[in-house]
Amino acid sequence: MVDDELWALIEPLLPPWPERSPGPRPVSDRLCLQGILFVLYNDIAWQLLPLELGFGSGQTCWRRLDRWQKEGVFDRLHRTLLAELNAAGELDWSRACVDGSHIRAKKGGRHTGPSPVDRRKTGSRHHLICDGRGTPLKVITTAANVNDVTLTLALVDGVPPVAGRPGRPRRRPEALLGDKGYDSNPNREELRKRRILPVISRKGCPNIKGLGKLRYVAEQTFALLHHFKRLAVRWERRTELHDALIPLACSLICYRRLKRAAAP
Repeated sequence: MVDDELWALIEPLLPPWPERSPGPRPVSDRLCLQGILFVLYNDIAWQLLPLELGFGSGQTCWRRLDRWQKEGVFDRLHRTLLAELNAAGELDWSRACVDGSHIRAKKGGRHTGPSPVDRRKTGSRHHLICDGRGTPLKVITTAANVNDVTLTLALVDGVPPVAGRPGRPRRRPEALLGDKGYDSNPNREELRKRRILPVISRKGCPNIKGLGKLRYVAEQTFALLHHFKRLAVRWERRTELHDALIPLACSLICYRRLKRAAAP
């Protein structure tokens, strides 16, 4: 599940183990990562991770995920892969798209609330900003009843500095595309201050011609993101553990695109 090229990117980012660790030798990081990916893809409970796979117990993988989340491992991996895509000319900075998507939160926890699109069942919401080709740049988790418009600037400012090209790392697209859920004159002013052209439909007015076709990449990105079944339904009560899986999934999407770009 973790090929040598991907492991070569991840291994330098992992925190080292103490030279003299008490107790039995821990399960290797690579095997634990494969266990985490198995849960991410298949959405099984951690305690049901089959021991015969050789990835260690679900509790071991869960603890390793918690440790790596605190060290920011997958956020750094995501930035590394974005830089490689940027160096290969595979990021479209001419525009970025913002969108949101509801997910159910089966066990509640922080950043959950009544979903306005799912009979007020407890849920969360993923807020996404992606480049013009649908590469995920940043995802934020909130309660399901948080309006998209309130996350516009947080998404824009949350895009990490992306290296890979001569000059300073890039963080800003030239334009930001959004539907009527992002209609806000104060946000438009703030985007212009950041030298970003707001292309956002206004409530009560016809949609901007061609905007839906350009924004479709955001829906495609959500489909890719929620293809990881553990993200399509939220089971973790702790938001930080759910959020630890998001940059890992974004990194895998970026890695696949990088491999396709490098293919002859």
